[in-house]
Amino acid sequence: MIIVDGTTGEGGGQVLRSSLALACATLQPFRITNIRKKRSKPGLLRQHLTSVLAAKDIAGAEVQGATMGSTELTFRPRKVTPGAYTFQVGTAGSCMLVLATVLLPLALAGGESTLSLEGGTHNSAAPPFPFVHDVLFPVLAKLGIEARGTLSRPGFYPAGGGRAEIVIAGSSRLRELVLLTPGKLVSRHARAIVSAIPNNVAVRELEAFVNVAGFGKGDDVRPDIVKDALGPGNVVTASLVHEHVTLMATAFGEKGVPAERVGGALGAAIVTLAAAKVPVCEHLADQLLLPMALGEGGSFRTVRPTPHFDAQCTVLQLFLGVDVRVHDEGDGTYRIDVPPRARS
Repeated sequence: MIIVDGTTGEGGGQVLRSSLALACATLQPFRITNIRKKRSKPGLLRQHLTSVLAAKDIAGAEVQGATMGSTELTFRPRKVTPGAYTFQVGTAGSCMLVLATVLLPLALAGGESTLSLEGGTHNSAAPPFPFVHDVLFPVLAKLGIEARGTLSRPGFYPAGGGRAEIVIAGSSRLRELVLLTPGKLVSRHARAIVSAIPNNVAVRELEAFVNVAGFGKGDDVRPDIVKDALGPGNVVTASLVHEHVTLMATAFGEKGVPAERVGGALGAAIVTLAAAKVPVCEHLADQLLLPMALGEGGSFRTVRPTPHFDAQCTVLQLFLGVDVRVHDEGDGTYRIDVPPRARS
């Protein structure tokens, strides 16, 4: 049995979710200790427990320790079965992180699956739905994983209540991925999403964003007023659509933080991302490692890797024996080489 230390990398839920995904994809059992021990509230919270139970459902797994607050878990998968599943976080916790747990094993299960996910869809500490839909899914398609999604209702902290439907087509084989340049810039977009707060907040955010980012005539910049969310929320996204990939930066509005500061911060973030001239941002980087290692490997260029990335590398070594190679290019960019796992 594989033993995983939950304090690996940033010591949060990433280690658990990746272990669950790889266990299901490879049918290897594991035991994890010190779950989220580096957090102020260690152990399984609702969104982490939902991920565990989702992995249990799709893989018919035997599980010990699947309770709120648990810091140890044993997981023994049997067989991943494609099908229709509903997973409800029950709080504003991210249902996109639940998706991250089950997407890869379901994609490799040989048949189509449909997921109904409920919870937070636009969370500051997780990939929001627009990032998953516009950035992650198109790159996964290059690997051979076909997924599409529909947002029925956004869910913001603290009310939650968001709903997304995801369709995952079965993949017989994962291809090599090589992403070294973003390619030609095709279009630029910015959205200020507001729910149950004054609409002029979106206008002010976008004005501040444009002043910093330099977006202008011909760029798609507009507010998105949400009508049916269960509570207030505000998120601003900026996208650079390139020939080979879409790059996205995100900023979240908070109570007491001026709209101008939110928009200006997003503008600075997208300028920095554009200047790096890499096809993969730091958030996408760690999400590509698992499918690349399970497939034919490959290479991509990115900015400085995060502790989430480091955690992914450790988990990949434990489950697949894969050693990810990181090459510092000396200008703030890095080339990542992912070898495919050894075939028995």
